[in-house]
Amino acid sequence: MVTTTARDSDLASALVQTMHRLQDLHAETSRPLGLTPQQAHLLCVLITGPLGMTELSRILSIERSSLTSMVDRLERRDLVARVANPADRRACRIELTAAGKDLAHQCHDAVVDRIQEMTADLPASARGTLITALQSILTR
Repeated sequence: MVTTTARDSDLASALVQTMHRLQDLHAETSRPLGLTPQQAHLLCVLITGPLGMTELSRILSIERSSLTSMVDRLERRDLVARVANPADRRACRIELTAAGKDLAHQCHDAVVDRIQEMTADLPASARGTLITALQSILTR
């Protein structure tokens, strides 16, 4: 039987607590913009460009039927648009409208600002160590 050391448990606990705090922060910043956290996440994912429904479903970890409903709601608000997929005429890609781009950047900037507030007291060396550690974890 493999035992978990207190140090491993502390790391896992800290990462889980960080995940929950970031989810809360995302919810707090999306609400004033009239979005659910999931809608804000979708808009922010689309900042880099249009994506297909299958890829969005995977990235957001939601069922396609739920994604379709979310896209329908955002499309009615003129924040996203369905566009033909040049590689597969049966499929569509989801892209941000001009209003959607503005709102997506507002969401992103609000989250970044809050994270900067939370980490303002970290010394530069601790920031560097944290960035390196997180990048290492995320690339695995």
